[in-house]
Amino acid sequence: MHKSVILFGAAAALAGCGQPAENSTSNNAVANSSVVEAPKPAAYCFFKDSETKDWKAKLDKGGNVVVSGKAYRQDSRYKAILAPPTVSGTTAEVAPTITQNDSTYGAPSDWWDVTETIPNSQAVESVTVKCGDETLARLTVPRKK
Repeated sequence: MHKSVILFGAAAALAGCGQPAENSTSNNAVANSSVVEAPKPAAYCFFKDSETKDWKAKLDKGGNVVVSGKAYRQDSRYKAILAPPTVSGTTAEVAPTITQNDSTYGAPSDWWDVTETIPNSQAVESVTVKCGDETLARLTVPRKK
């Protein structure tokens, strides 16, 4: 009988250590909601201030924003491109970067024409061209009012 009481007490003590499933779920939700997402670090900038120019924003036939400009890359093993855009509400952001040149030719005078169409950008009113932490251009999208 004495052993039964001890075993019963040990089982009750162990059962008290666990949490009910609904409490752990709500506690996890509270813990996850308090986690702040760290800001994304700026991408590396491969260009000096003087190595980008002629930034423009226009609309295509579907009302999407088309950003274009020029970027200088002396080493013709690489070509300049625009990284995929990010859109937040009525603003968008693009950034020039480089990739391996997949053709046998370089750009005329090493100035690459870079163009990016921002998909589903009918609501975008302004575009920021950034290189690393630096803002290269702030473009207003020419929309009919």
